Amino acid sequence: MQARAGYPPVAPKPAMRMAAGGAGPEEAGQGSPVVMKKMVPVHSSRAQPAASAALSQQGPVAGDVGGYASEQRAPPAVREDRRQPAAYSTPPPRQQPPPADEEEEANDYDSDEATTLGSLEFGLLYDQESNSLQCSILKGKGLKPMDSNGLADPYVKLHLLPGASKSNKLRTKTLRNTRNPVWNETLTYHGLTDEDMQRKTLRLSVCDEDKFGHNEFIGETRVALKKLKMNQKKNFNVCLERVVPTKRTATAGGARGIALYEDEPGKEGTDAEERGRILMSLMYSTQLNRLIVGVVRCVHLAAMDANGYSDPYVKICLKPDMGKKGKCKTQIKKRTLNPEFNEEFSFDIKHSELAKKTLDISVWDYDIGKSNDYIGGCQLGITAKGERLKHWYECLKNKDKRIERWHTLLNENHIVSD
Repeated sequence: MQARAGYPPVAPKPAMRMAAGGAGPEEAGQGSPVVMKKMVPVHSSRAQPAASAALSQQGPVAGDVGGYASEQRAPPAVREDRRQPAAYSTPPPRQQPPPADEEEEANDYDSDEATTLGSLEFGLLYDQESNSLQCSILKGKGLKPMDSNGLADPYVKLHLLPGASKSNKLRTKTLRNTRNPVWNETLTYHGLTDEDMQRKTLRLSVCDEDKFGHNEFIGETRVALKKLKMNQKKNFNVCLERVVPTKRTATAGGARGIALYEDEPGKEGTDAEERGRILMSLMYSTQLNRLIVGVVRCVHLAAMDANGYSDPYVKICLKPDMGKKGKCKTQIKKRTLNPEFNEEFSFDIKHSELAKKTLDISVWDYDIGKSNDYIGGCQLGITAKGERLKHWYECLKNKDKRIERWHTLLNENHIVSD
């Protein structure tokens, strides 16, 4: 190209070469952004031959399709100036701000990328009477295709944050080969208190099930439960977001007895001692002169085994001075953190003596061939506090009436396992 520098600049060959396929090696080597692949508008070629920097700052004009033809009409002085190396004060083409058209294209691409994740329609209802959160997973729309056939095998999984991951995980069934799934499933969390509703967040993740590999994350949305009104259903229809699932701070295999707590900033230590919840019923039968204790269910238990689960059972002890007749235990539920027992036990005792007694409740993880692991427990009685005291007092006051209450399991001092 250096040998061609002396030739008259009126030869149309460079323009024809660019019309055929854009700037070739010769034009690209001239150091001028005007001779690159982008077309030069007519009005820019007619500009005064001030400096190549002034030319490089002018972008394309909408509707101007004859850019390369204007190259032929450029005055010789302008063409000669383009053949000179770019001035040192002129920034390289890469550092120039993108033209308006390019900015719009970039924004369109980003918005398209966001909307390709799809949307999720669901409803939430907190029943204060039963302390339950009902999550109605209705349908998804326009989910991102995850499989080679352009479709997906989607399902929805729920988590309560902060808290143990496996213990409060719920999920829908998987629907095959669809980007517009209709689940119409209701998943229920039991044992949620009004306090939980003020500090917990529900995470809904849409994933693609893969039979031959790892399930893939599509998108998620989160709802702060304090936004819900008691006993009023609220419907949502939201676009999914690409949020990386929260990391876990521990594994069950590495630290026995410690649940897989979600790493939530600002929430450190709030759930450190909490090991789950238990739903108990109390009733004093005047006809039988017996205290009837019901173990209904547990939720969100701490994982004690290396597989991330536990094999829980519940022990009940009415003390003091009751001996073996004051001890009972439920059946063992295998591989679960949300066991349902529905078992009742009765203790032969006068109503007048109940005020002196304490009901010790403990939840254990059964292990074959070695000592069982203590998960958590609580005590009901006159010396208790809060809900535990209230539950015991209501039982004494309301004879022949079955009263259910949820209680928090704590990692406290406990009796030795059998």
